[in-house]
Amino acid sequence: MNHTNQTNQKPSKQLIPTKILAEIIMMVALAGALSYISHGFFRLPQGGSINLGMIPIFWVALRRGWKIGVFSGAVFGVVDLAFEPFIVNPIQFILDYPLPFALLGLAGLFKAYPVVGVVVGGIGRFFSHFISGVVYFADYAPAGMSPIVYSAVYNGTYLIPSIIICAVVIGILQKSKVLNIYL
Repeated sequence: MNHTNQTNQKPSKQLIPTKILAEIIMMVALAGALSYISHGFFRLPQGGSINLGMIPIFWVALRRGWKIGVFSGAVFGVVDLAFEPFIVNPIQFILDYPLPFALLGLAGLFKAYPVVGVVVGGIGRFFSHFISGVVYFADYAPAGMSPIVYSAVYNGTYLIPSIIICAVVIGILQKSKVLNIYL
């Protein structure tokens, strides 16, 4: 019989360490709670609202990097579906739920400049919703208005204030050094 010594085997490498996975779960849950609260203040008819749930996603991206941020954002995008489900097509689902929130994670590319990261991630989210609006929601544009203009105005109505609020909050968190707590 061949007996191998279990203690000499190398431990398997985790894809995401448990500590970081727990942080992701916490931040996605906090994002969901903030999203739920903020959806009550301002909501557009075909979806879209000022979404404070973006703050925890930016936070985890800035703390842990863009890969963890993109993953966290995509998970949150699926969670956000529970608050505002508006699906007309599988590609539109991707463009309006997991992809735009995943793009928030691009903030992690700008750890040294968190406010810039928030703006970049927010613009990424805007473009995903913008494309969805032009392709899938052009019929909602008022007569005589270009679907491109309509989508830009519609999505800008809630995303510009969201980005500004998130940039201010993340800027305050950066100055207070709370972004680096427990690293």
